Amino acid sequence: MTKADIVNDIAKSTGVEKAQVQQIVEAFMESIKDSLTAQNNVYLRGFGSFIIKERAQKVARNISKNTTITIPAHNIPAFKPSKSFVVKVKEQK
Repeated sequence: MTKADIVNDIAKSTGVEKAQVQQIVEAFMESIKDSLTAQNNVYLRGFGSFIIKERAQKVARNISKNTTITIPAHNIPAFKPSKSFVVKVKEQK
């Protein structure tokens, strides 16, 4: 499912124009990005959490040059689904 599909589904189910839904979806995603950039987690009850995960420094190998490199510690965004979301997905077999 793409962002355009999400916009179409929301517009169809709510009766709101696609252009307005597009702006709302864009604003929603930008709000999440801004919060995570500011090191604030986003919690959406019944859906999940957008969180910042801290990755430790590690040593890796560059196979093509046969050398070792050090990857510095860094933060990455992650999504953790809620328990009810996980159960609903697991039941869909």
